[in-house]
Amino acid sequence: MVYRDDYFIRHSISVSVVILRAWITHRYSGGDLNVKWEENLLHAVAKNYTLLKTIPPFERPFKDHQVCLEWNMGYIWNLRANKIPQCPLENDVVTLLGFLFASSGENTGIVKKFPRFRNRELEATRRQRIDYPVFTVSLWLYLLHYCKANLCGILYFVDSNEMYGTPSVFLTEEGHLHIQMHLVKGEDLAVKTKFTIPLKEWFRLDISFNGGQIVVTTSTGQDLKDYHNQTISFREDFHYNDTAGYFIIGGSRYVAGIEGFFGPLKYYRLHALHPAQIFNPLLEKQLAEHIKLYYERCAEVQEIVSEYTSTVQQGDRRQEACDLRNSYLDLKLRYGRPSTCRALLWEKELKAKHRSLFQALLEMGLVTVLRNQSESVLEIGGRIFEKAVKRLSIVDGLHQISSVVPFLMDASCCGYHKASYYLAVFYETGLNVPRDQLQGMLYSLVGGQGSERLSSMNLGYKHYQGIDHYPLDWELSYAYYSNIATKTPLDQHTLQGDQAYVETIRLKDDEILKVQTKEDGDVFMWLKHEASRGNAAAQQRLAQMLFWGQQGVAKNPEAAIEWYAKGALETEDPALIYDYAIVLFKGQGVKKNRRLALELMKKAASKGLHQAVNGLGWYYHKFKKNYAKAAKYWLKAEEMGNPDASYNLGVLYLDGIFPGVPGRNQTLAGEYFHKAAQGGHIEGTLWCSLYYITGNLETFPRDPEKAVVWTKHVAEKNGYLGHVIRKGLNAYLEGSWHEALLYYVLAAETGIEVSQTNVAHICEERPDLAKRYLDVDCVWRYYNFSVFQIDAPSFAYLKMGDLYYYGHQNQSQDLELSVQMYAQAALDGDSQGFFNLALLIEEGAIIPHHILDFLEIDPTIHSNNISILQELYERCWSHSSEESFSPCSLAWLYLNLRLIWGATLHSALIYFLGTFLLSALIAWTVQYCQSVSASGSHPTPARAPRDPTAPAASPAVTPAADASAQDQPTVTNNPEPRG
Repeated sequence: MVYRDDYFIRHSISVSVVILRAWITHRYSGGDLNVKWEENLLHAVAKNYTLLKTIPPFERPFKDHQVCLEWNMGYIWNLRANKIPQCPLENDVVTLLGFLFASSGENTGIVKKFPRFRNRELEATRRQRIDYPVFTVSLWLYLLHYCKANLCGILYFVDSNEMYGTPSVFLTEEGHLHIQMHLVKGEDLAVKTKFTIPLKEWFRLDISFNGGQIVVTTSTGQDLKDYHNQTISFREDFHYNDTAGYFIIGGSRYVAGIEGFFGPLKYYRLHALHPAQIFNPLLEKQLAEHIKLYYERCAEVQEIVSEYTSTVQQGDRRQEACDLRNSYLDLKLRYGRPSTCRALLWEKELKAKHRSLFQALLEMGLVTVLRNQSESVLEIGGRIFEKAVKRLSIVDGLHQISSVVPFLMDASCCGYHKASYYLAVFYETGLNVPRDQLQGMLYSLVGGQGSERLSSMNLGYKHYQGIDHYPLDWELSYAYYSNIATKTPLDQHTLQGDQAYVETIRLKDDEILKVQTKEDGDVFMWLKHEASRGNAAAQQRLAQMLFWGQQGVAKNPEAAIEWYAKGALETEDPALIYDYAIVLFKGQGVKKNRRLALELMKKAASKGLHQAVNGLGWYYHKFKKNYAKAAKYWLKAEEMGNPDASYNLGVLYLDGIFPGVPGRNQTLAGEYFHKAAQGGHIEGTLWCSLYYITGNLETFPRDPEKAVVWTKHVAEKNGYLGHVIRKGLNAYLEGSWHEALLYYVLAAETGIEVSQTNVAHICEERPDLAKRYLDVDCVWRYYNFSVFQIDAPSFAYLKMGDLYYYGHQNQSQDLELSVQMYAQAALDGDSQGFFNLALLIEEGAIIPHHILDFLEIDPTIHSNNISILQELYERCWSHSSEESFSPCSLAWLYLNLRLIWGATLHSALIYFLGTFLLSALIAWTVQYCQSVSASGSHPTPARAPRDPTAPAASPAVTPAADASAQDQPTVTNNPEPRG
């Protein structure tokens, strides 16, 4: 504490404040001298303290130890004696949220986790304040409603024991803030603010903790001058360790989130700041203003619709509202067509502003509305939306987009957020409207806040990839994807709604397209015929198609159950028996019959069906509460490879009811969930993604990217997305290009890969359509999106490789990226990828070493281009699916022939023979000329003899020189790489 570190003093004490205390106490007879000084201080009759001035470690003097070091130790010490170590550049300010987050009021939110400080001084300060918290939270909010439950989550800390910690901030039903802290002694303490926070207005909430004092401030207005402020003081000591758990913004499995929007959120980990000292501006100010204007307009729309429905339902025939009542109108109402409202009380003031809304309301029949007295604003919005979509489904539907946009805006304002998603896609892609990224973000956020599934997937995908001006943020992406992923298994068991099974059907695959059918299609009719004859496989396939809505067949659970019942009762097929038992247990489209269901389940299990063995465990767990018997069946099914059984065993460990195991065991539960997830189990996948995002289990280290990947995988199985894809596929099969492009673009913008490549394929087939209606480069955009997906097909890599090779519109040629795309296709086992890489080498391109490593081609073994070419062509041939000669085999043969010919031209024997023959020919010619001249005969006219030297010239001279001038064989007129 006095001297600087040197060879002998290795770790001097680093302090910032020193307090010297002195006190006087009575000396009690027989007193304990080992009493702690804190207790003595409490009984002191006199006490005082003073602050000592501290000297920073590197301003202290060196101590003269009067010791001489050996020369080598002294030399080493002098090398670093005067070097001041640099602490990592770090501060305590953390930006938890930098972009707007649409909170739907459900049980999903953003998960953030603080690491320990890398800076030693900051980390020491943080540890010292575990029982004396000093920090500040600043966040922007836009609330649509107060909490509909007791509490709604705003920002709260969850510790390693899954308990609320300090701080935890919630919203109440009345609009107050509920602030909760965890005390050092283990209890919890909460306080509620006296003031309420504003609705439908952006405001900044600042909360600072300084020991036992909390200051809460809400600021509104242009310069944040309008505010509410409250100071709350406590005598208790709060426990605060911001690294022993994780923070949640919004909802979670513990509590629902607020309904509204979060703006930028900053967290000052070591400072209690006054609002004037906080720097946390509303960054996306223009977008935030658009959100505010949207809800102001929607308030007017909802008021108009409410007044309209109220007037219609009350049957008010006032002169201002409808035509004058007379005998003729009585007859017309009784026997004529339904009447329509011709005028409304507020039409004059708002007609110009809401022209499309009034047009839609006036076109609705009064009688139709009156039949349903409980019709709401949402249902009116649904009617407006359906009418607009009907116009988009005609032959030139894309041409109608600009005219239906106002109606979609009205439907969105009525809370029907399918319309919001349509608008988001129209503006983001410029689909027959001027491309407007800000409007696209607005409607995507509005749809996400309204819990529209496709909007949430769109937001999750854009934040996952960091595209279209959305910042890359995996935690934010997880919040959106997890919302839909948790609904997906529930949606799958719901028999209502516009849902279809999500199938991977590529428009390039003619074989798959041929088996798509409808209820009157050949494939369906053949299956029905075979099923009627008692074919168990046909019965099961037919029932699955009808139950899930697969292969182009409309969802029809009632008809599916008939086939399940027929197959289960007439055949001995265990799969059909099991399927029918499940629908009887759950009462899906049929009356529940637990006795018959159990009988059928046992019958299927006796035939060795692992699903039925798992089903018996489920029965004893759910209905009998016999956990020992349930675990017995699940362990057996798990050994048979059933992922449902793995998940169920995990649930037993998680709930702490596994027989013979006391208490909960989250580690074992996580292991079983992971095994179930690897088998494709949806709920197991969701649990694993939760563990990866929180990082609260040692066996699941925090990995936000992996959490997003797993939730994205589940969300993309949602039936509502499948319905959109199916509509696009049906339109494509029927030759309705406008409708096919519309629905595939809607699906592609959610981030599902198969729709991205399909819409790119449509744009390749109909470039005129894409160029006319889309304001984005369709082929480039969607193939480029698809290659960044985990399950991208090889033909997408080949296509992007071609686009980089040739250059495409605004994209210049990029051989390096082209090589990367071809290499990825090759790694996926596509022979065309190897072939294109080989052609690039033949053209003189150089394959980087990291690409060769990527392809597992050892540069030490294949040290030149010839060797690499041979390896690529051999792999190309081995991966080729053609039985006869393929381009790969021909290219390999041609390369080897060239190598043989080149080796032949370099042969010493050929040089020797050529030289010998040439010398002999020259000697014979000279001798012949001498003999002719010596004969002295006069020359006689004769035919010019053929030059004997022409064919005898050595073929090795010129070609050999050419071959030696380059490192590899040259090929003229090489074919270019193709996709």
